[in-house]
Amino acid sequence: MRKRDKVIIEDLQRFRCMSRDDILDLHFNHLKYPVPAANNVLKRLRLQGHVTANTKQQPYIYFTDPSPIKTDSQKIPHFLAILDFYKQVRKYAEPSIFTIEPKYGKGYMEPDIFMIWKGAPFFVEIQKSVYSKSVMGAKMQRYEDFYNSREWESEPWQGEKKYFPNVWFITDTRYDVTSNHFRIFQSRTVQEFLQSLK
Repeated sequence: MRKRDKVIIEDLQRFRCMSRDDILDLHFNHLKYPVPAANNVLKRLRLQGHVTANTKQQPYIYFTDPSPIKTDSQKIPHFLAILDFYKQVRKYAEPSIFTIEPKYGKGYMEPDIFMIWKGAPFFVEIQKSVYSKSVMGAKMQRYEDFYNSREWESEPWQGEKKYFPNVWFITDTRYDVTSNHFRIFQSRTVQEFLQSLK
């Protein structure tokens, strides 16, 4: 198997699913004819049994074979939104860590992403739905509980000085959320977040 094939399969495992255009953006954009090259590689990987596709959607949605999620899963748009966020951040800098749906234990928050980007740790929540005040309150309480547990201090990425990650909501809706213990950011896009820091 070629090096690029392996990287595509690793990305499909990490992101759960990717559209043909996402794969093209990440792995074929440097080529003179990226579309036929991507189509040929993905067709070969399907024939070899490494990947499968939902061909009912245009562009096709690809998965590893066997797939970690159903090829018609309701969560596909959610995972594609996570991938879109990844593509946005890497335009500015490649995250040194980018973990999807990390688990921190019962009763604690379940962020969509943990990443270290531009040297800073972030918990990222990709929110396409509008949440009620009580749901957001419960979500923030789980972050506060994790902060108070101090368990985050023993995360493998921590250095001598301990940092609790920033909490970043990617959302079209502005929420009234605050914390005395960690920074909270809200933006619709990565670009909007960076402009807000200027």
